[in-house]
Parts: sequence; structure tokens; C-alpha cells
Amino acid sequence: MSAGASAVLAASAPRQRVFNPWIVALAVVVPTFMEVLDTTIANVALRYIAGGLSAAVTDSEWVITSYLAANAIILPISGWLAVHLGRRNYFLLSIAIFTLSSLLCGMATSLGQLILFRVMQGLAGGGLQPSSQGILLDSFPPEKQGAAQTLFGVAALLAPVVGPTLGGYITDEYSWRWIFYINLPVGLVALVFCSILIRDPEYLQDQRRESKKKPLNFDFIGLSLLALTMVCWEVVLSKGQEWDWFSDAFGRVQILATLFVVGLTSLVLWETRQTNPIVNFRPLRDRSFVLSCLIIFCAFGVLYGSSTLLPALLESLFGYDAFHAGLVLSPAGAFTILALVVVGALLGRGVDARWLIAIGLLILAAGNFWMSQLNLEISAWQVVWPRVVMITGLGMIFAPLNVAAFLHIPQSLRASAVGLLALLRNEGGSVGTSLGQTITERREIFHALRLNENLDQFNPAVNSYFADAQSTFLQQTGDPAAAQQMALQSPGESPRTTSFIAVLFRRVPNFRSIGSWIGGAGPSNETVGCAERPARCRGVAGLD
Repeated sequence: MSAGASAVLAASAPRQRVFNPWIVALAVVVPTFMEVLDTTIANVALRYIAGGLSAAVTDSEWVITSYLAANAIILPISGWLAVHLGRRNYFLLSIAIFTLSSLLCGMATSLGQLILFRVMQGLAGGGLQPSSQGILLDSFPPEKQGAAQTLFGVAALLAPVVGPTLGGYITDEYSWRWIFYINLPVGLVALVFCSILIRDPEYLQDQRRESKKKPLNFDFIGLSLLALTMVCWEVVLSKGQEWDWFSDAFGRVQILATLFVVGLTSLVLWETRQTNPIVNFRPLRDRSFVLSCLIIFCAFGVLYGSSTLLPALLESLFGYDAFHAGLVLSPAGAFTILALVVVGALLGRGVDARWLIAIGLLILAAGNFWMSQLNLEISAWQVVWPRVVMITGLGMIFAPLNVAAFLHIPQSLRASAVGLLALLRNEGGSVGTSLGQTITERREIFHALRLNENLDQFNPAVNSYFADAQSTFLQQTGDPAAAQQMALQSPGESPRTTSFIAVLFRRVPNFRSIGSWIGGAGPSNETVGCAERPARCRGVAGLD
């Protein structure tokens, strides 16, 4: 065939339709928001899930751990999957499986089934973040990357902020199952629009054609080492405090930590020697990428740590329910969007990203310092504003960090770089949550022991409390011996209860209502069925 004939055929071939990049961006950000939301929305529903499936609350924590572990396994290999399956195909497959597994999670009839379906959900969801960010990087020219990463930041930052609020509302008003069912319409709509709008760029199509010409040579050893490393890591982070970390009498933490170190070392040594690695560490040679990964790792540790601990503080010491605790945290979301929009506009005008990152980190530090000054005399708005400052600082650094991370990464390594950044972003959240819970629980124990030093028969406040408590329990039971026993048992229910009572010793003159509050003899018949429909249980002791 002559060159002229080839040119005629090329000109007559149907051209691939190009859509407005902002429409494409909106389509791919929606499933990302849905996936990130699922990392936090289930946290507030764990005790209802445990009740609904007749399981222990500590066992229900595997619902979170299994999802995070599966997610962590798939994130670093998402670049390899995008090349061999095609990024469009992989993205659509991830949306479809994520939506299906959400339906199965809602229909689960046992905790084992729920954990299995959460693993499926995590494996599918792991492909959404890196694929979405990769599509944004390829859809916008370099001068508009700041605006594109701003839109991605709305999904990545806003979802953890609104997750506790939305999860608390759905659980209180309907059932914990609806935190999974809510993904169905979103996933189906996203699947339809993304299948219409998304196309793979030329360089990815070339990479896929080249990969098809070579034998597959799947890296089973690399995948096995990755699975071992990430599962050990996630289980240690999730269960470390419960198992007493390296003082674990059964040696579970010690064994898992050893396997993690051995697995990670072996993984790095193995993958750096492979010509076609399943986890490509070559982007880590770029200094800007490494520094961006470290900063975003720490920043998301702060975000997830505060998002876990603040609701617990409000619910345990201030009497908020899950929904109202979430409402206190939610105003920060509006300021996040505002910060992202402003920073995106500044980046578009050529403002140096390093200055924006520096200012954002200072604001983030100021918000955390302000939050460290909270005490038991605060109102709701005194929690709102420190968090607004903190999240605003986080919003200021997100888009500049993502622009700086990929600035010098070649297109051939972009898919791997996106997966590694998403992995470190998620693992930063896991580390922040684990550290926050560990510090809180250990300080609770320490302060409870210090407070208990003054709970003796020579303390008039203690004698007054026990006299009032015994009187209250006597009115309820009519049995003097039982009333005395209940009064003696009431202060020691938990470190948090003891701390609360100690504060009341100093501040509240009348302890009769307190004795009634902490001296209940167990759940009443009214609480039956509350795990499935907690909205019907308002006013029932222990579930307000």
C-alpha cells in the first residue's frame, strides 16, 4: 500500500471524541469520593454492626482492618494493572466490583461474610484513587494541573470530614446496612458516565500494546511479599493497642512486626531487580516525589487521627450522639473546599507551590496547637474553629503537593507513582488513627490511676458520693445489701467513667443523678432490636 493511500485511510478513520476535561474530572472524582468515604463512614457504626450480627465489638473492628489491608495491597500494583488491563478497563472494573461488594456487605448475615465482602470492596476500591488521579493528570495541560488536583482534593479531603456525620445520621435514622447500600446508586451512575467519557491516552495504549507482545511473567513472588507486608502492617496498626504492642504475652505483635520488616526488605530487594516489577519503586528516585509523599503521609495522619479522636471525645465526655458529633466536625468541610479553590486559582496564576505548602503547614500546626488547648469547659463552636483552621491548612497543601509530586515524573512511571502516593496517603491515615488511639488509651489509664489514688475512705467527697449512690440504689432495689454493693461497684466501670466521676467530685454538689446514670444493672428489654434500628431507641439508657 502506498504512503498516499495510508494517509487517506488515516484521515478517513473515525476520530476519538474528546470531551471537556472538567466533565471528565467530575465523572472520575465521584467514585473516588465514594471509596474514600468508605474508609471512615463505617467507623461510627461498628457497635451497631456488632449488635446486628451478634458479634463482639472488638471483633467488628476487623470490618475496618480487612478493608484497609485489601486496599493497601492493591494500591501499589494499580500501575501494573492499569498498563496490562488498560486504565479505562481497570477503572470501570473497579467501580463495578466496588458497587457489587457494597450490595453484598449490606446483605451480609454474619460477621465473617461482612469481612469477606469488605475485602472484596477494598481490593476494588484500591484502583479508584490512583486511576482517578492518573486520568486527571492526563486530561489537563501542565498549566491547569493545580485546578485539576484541587478537584481531586475535594474528594480526598472532604470524604473523611463528612464520613462520620453521614455514617452517624444513616445509622441513627435507618440501619447500619444503609451505609453500604448508599453506594449502589452512586456507583451505577458513575459506571455509566465513566464508560462514556473516559478513554486511554496514546502513551498508555502504546504501553499496553508493548506489554501484550511480551510474555506475561506475572510476578507472583512480588505479589506474595506485598500481601504479607501490608497485611502484617495493617493488623499491627489496628490491633497493636488491644494486644499491648510489644508487650503482647502471646507474641502476636512481635511476630507480625518481624514478618513486616522481613517482607518489606525482601519486597524492595526483589522488585528493584525485576525488569517488569509488579510494584515499581523507581519513582522514589525523584526527590520532589519523595518529599511530597512524606509530607502528605504526615498530614493525613493528622487528619485521620483528629477525625477519629474528636468524635470519641464529644460522645464520651460531652454526651453527643454520633450524628451531632459529626455535625461539629462538618463545618471544616466548607472551608476545605474554599481553601482548595483559592489555592487552585493561585497555582494557575503561577504562584510558587513551595510557599503555599509552607504557609499551609504553618496553619495546620497552628490548628493542632489550638486544638490541644481544649478542656471540659468548651462549647461546640470552640471545637469547630480549631478544626476549621487545621483542615484549611491541609486544604492549602494538598493541590501544591500533588503538583510537585508529579512534576518531574515521566509518563511511563506516572501510573506507578500515583499508586505509591495513594498508598502512603492512606497509610498515613492508618498510622495517625493508631497513634491517636494508643496515646489516648494509655493516658486514660495513667490519669485513672492517679485519680484513684484519692478515692479512699478519708476523702469526704468519696464518702458523700457513696452515701448518695447507696441511697439511690436502695430506692430502686429495696435491698440494702445489694444497694451497698452497687454503690461500691459504680465508680470502677472504666477509666473514662472514673475520670468523669473525679471531675464531678470537684464540680457537682449533688451526686444522686450521677449514681443513677452509672449504676444501671444492665440493658432493659427496651434495648432489644436497637442495633438494627437505633432511631427507635432514643431515650433508652445507654443508646442516647
